[in-house]
Amino acid sequence: MHTMSKYNKLQPLEHDAVSWHDGFWGRLHHLCRKTILPSMREALDEPENGAVFSNFAVAAGRQDGERKGTMWSDGDCYKYMEACAHVYGSTKEQSILDQLDPLIEVIAAAQEDDGYISTPMQLRDDKAYWTNHRDHELYNMGHLLTAAAVHHRVSGKRNFLEIAIKQADYLYDLFMPRPPALAHFGFNPSNTMGAVDLYRVTGDERYLELASCFVDMRGSQPGGGDQNQAMVPLREETRAVGHAVTAGYLYCGAADVVEETGDEALMAGLQRIWENAIHSKMYITGGTSAQHHGASERPEFGGSASDVHEAFGYEYSLPNATAYNETCANIANAMWNWRMLNLTGDAKYSDVVELVLYNSMLSSMSLDGLRFCYTNPLRWYGAEHPLLSQDTYERWRLLYCYCCPTNTARAIALLHNWIYSGSDDALWVHLYGGSSVNTTLADGSELGLTQRTEYPWDDVVRISIDAAPAHEVALLLRIPGWCDAAGLRVNGEASDLPLTPASYVEVKRAWQAGDVIELSLPMRPRMIKAHPKAEEIRNHVAVMRGPLVYCLEGVDLPDGVSILDVYAPDDMGLTASREDQLLGGVMAIKGVARHITERNGSSALYLEAGDEREADLNITLIPYYAWNNRGVSEMTVWLPRRY
Repeated sequence: MHTMSKYNKLQPLEHDAVSWHDGFWGRLHHLCRKTILPSMREALDEPENGAVFSNFAVAAGRQDGERKGTMWSDGDCYKYMEACAHVYGSTKEQSILDQLDPLIEVIAAAQEDDGYISTPMQLRDDKAYWTNHRDHELYNMGHLLTAAAVHHRVSGKRNFLEIAIKQADYLYDLFMPRPPALAHFGFNPSNTMGAVDLYRVTGDERYLELASCFVDMRGSQPGGGDQNQAMVPLREETRAVGHAVTAGYLYCGAADVVEETGDEALMAGLQRIWENAIHSKMYITGGTSAQHHGASERPEFGGSASDVHEAFGYEYSLPNATAYNETCANIANAMWNWRMLNLTGDAKYSDVVELVLYNSMLSSMSLDGLRFCYTNPLRWYGAEHPLLSQDTYERWRLLYCYCCPTNTARAIALLHNWIYSGSDDALWVHLYGGSSVNTTLADGSELGLTQRTEYPWDDVVRISIDAAPAHEVALLLRIPGWCDAAGLRVNGEASDLPLTPASYVEVKRAWQAGDVIELSLPMRPRMIKAHPKAEEIRNHVAVMRGPLVYCLEGVDLPDGVSILDVYAPDDMGLTASREDQLLGGVMAIKGVARHITERNGSSALYLEAGDEREADLNITLIPYYAWNNRGVSEMTVWLPRRY
């Protein structure tokens, strides 16, 4: 086991301890290697894309040209490189490092002598560094630090690491005096995570000091706003506010600092924010940004504190058609909950991680891995949908703001690092998917096991022990919060251990090679309702099966029937069946809804109730992540109830 963080209850395994087999995530990891990353590399060479590698070559004087893409282009290129490094960590394919080396060499050439590198600024005529926090200098630099740390950890090479060290030394000299003018810098603060990542691979305490400084400076001076969480110091914060990506990244970086310092006040702040975000501002899909544009709710300051965009909404305000739910924000939510899980071992965090992964992260990508979307709404009116910022009718290959595809790719690429963790003489299983793990426990003994399952389609997970020490070892298996009828058998014998939803069951014994654990997690279609304060979805229901949220797509309705005409009776007779020819093979849910239309065909804004035409309607629901793969069509997650 590879111990990294001082105050974590759980520790990551060695980077090469886990390998994917066939199964839901194994197939996606293969798609990432063979399709997503090669296609993404081509996109990053397209001049009209929002993120481009050409800026590095121009800044290095290797080619003529002008700046292309966004101010955050560099960071998105680094995320692609990080994804490649994660894939190398699990596959050891030398060709991956061979492809990264020329990119690293050009990045080194583009870096200035003092360590500064952010090519969109370097290629501007005024080179006005550190004058506008929206120039995303720290976003670019933070992703460089993380990508370089991952690259070094999995490969042992120092070519990328040396660039990161030089840059971090520059940042240390600039920020450690804590200049008031830079208090609110780091609009999208990947820099805090990056500084901790660099500390973990180098052991240089200065980088942990730098990360702590980044956290402390946020909200430390007057003039900050909620858009980038700079109004209130994080240790005093009580709610999730502002841009949901910058928030998620800030909370991740702060959690990283807690993992290394044990800062109790900072942890208490994160827990307060988590309660507010998850229990009143998170969508059923795990999405977190309700607002395209709006205002921040601050009743403690007398009302609205500041204008915000791409942001958390008001408490319990969860609109469907206008939901923003940026993919990067959804992934940041999973990243933050992953860190909180490591700090506490509490399954409520791993439940959120799983929810995001299967729903609002995966919904961002087409089934073939070639096209993406930025926003992830819960209702869509097809070709008549009013497009707000970053909305598009169909998925795209290139976009001005290309941050989401690279984030999706790295989330899939690193997921083998999230499926298991270690603690003392125990192995924790957080996620279920066909995989093998071979790791060294804290006492130096070896443990190996293989997981076989078609989860989330199948509800049975079989874990076989491949190698184990002679002494007792605990396996802690997650019982998802949605599962109220789990079953456990060891070598064919039923266990009497408590299988409490949203917890880990500890199975401890002296294992032998060939032992088999069978965990059953029965999945039934469930009709979910929302808190009554969530007005937009009050008296509505959504359907879930296991960790998957389902939706109704217009392409599955008869001609002339709109999603707006479909209502859910109390008993829809829901049944699940595997449809191998549908959307690459999914578990579909069928049921009987009510088709309700106006007898006079009126579309007036207000009508007298009671003159509707009703009939039964057979419907098919598909996993939410798979929508928008069959052309422009209507879609809804929530259906109004018919009493």
